[in-house]
Amino acid sequence: MKKVFVNGYGSIGSRITSFLQDDSEISVIGIGKYSPDEKVNVANSRGLDVYVPENKLDKFSNHKIAGTIESALDDCDLVIDASPGGHGYKNKKNLYEPKNIPAIYQGGESISGSESVSDLLFNSRVNYDLVSDKQHVMQGSCNVTGMGKILEPLRDSFGERIVRFDVTLIRRWADIEQIDEKLVDTIEMTEKPHHGDDVKEYFGKDAPLYVRAIKVPTRQMHLHIMDIRFKDVAPKPSEIHEIFTNEFGVATLWTVKGTKDIRDYAQKMGFNFTDTNMIHIHANMTTSIGDTVQMMYSDDQTGIVIPENHMLLQAMLFKKSYEEAFTHTESIFHMTEKKKKLQDYFSRKE
Repeated sequence: MKKVFVNGYGSIGSRITSFLQDDSEISVIGIGKYSPDEKVNVANSRGLDVYVPENKLDKFSNHKIAGTIESALDDCDLVIDASPGGHGYKNKKNLYEPKNIPAIYQGGESISGSESVSDLLFNSRVNYDLVSDKQHVMQGSCNVTGMGKILEPLRDSFGERIVRFDVTLIRRWADIEQIDEKLVDTIEMTEKPHHGDDVKEYFGKDAPLYVRAIKVPTRQMHLHIMDIRFKDVAPKPSEIHEIFTNEFGVATLWTVKGTKDIRDYAQKMGFNFTDTNMIHIHANMTTSIGDTVQMMYSDDQTGIVIPENHMLLQAMLFKKSYEEAFTHTESIFHMTEKKKKLQDYFSRKE
């Protein structure tokens, strides 16, 4: 059994630990907390030991603490860094590298420049076989992960017939549980979004991918609008949908009117954290005109990267083949079952 420490207990850290506690191959040493708030008590109530930075012990005097993060790392096989964006690099330099501990980082970090955490951005659909010997790997953000789940199957199926991809990211303002973050009544434009460059890290530097992004005042998922231009007459919508029939983590839905419909259904069905952990193609919105296919799909924000982290962990810790890791991840996340429920509920009405 391997010992894992989750450094951070926000939107990602809380989700990851919940699933790792169901993994018989993993022992969760505990979680790292940097702020003395109610989440310390929440973690304790879920059977998790809480560790804090040594220089902040005094601030946690009113909370139940198991020890320092520094001491927890002495008995650790791998760290999943779920700290706020930018902190991962500092943790790498100050904690993980000095102790020679492998680490997984999240999408708020960078794989380029002076503060890069890794030279590889992970997407299980594209580069699973490249990470088993890595010490430090970055998991892509939810938008970057979601694009990979759509782009790679398209490229596999249509290859050089595709001339270019144009993607508009309509991003949610805040996560469901970020109730302290006010939704601002504006549509915010993102200058030079990083998402396209991040995707090209595994899609290819010269890939004909063009991305623009805006942020809108909602907590209910991201929505991507993708135009796919072909050299010749574009495939029919049915041909597009067909290639995702057996795709892991991609559901094809017909009767969704808004992203909240999906979240409400996930809550009704008791999905963990009301997450689906997948991409949802809005099939009724797929059109084919001339040489172009337009499609829309929603991205389960934070939730989509959790099974990806689990796949990555298995490659780094256990050196498992893709098939072995996929089978184990499926046994914990039940993605096939959730996909079927979603597709049945939002099925096409004849």
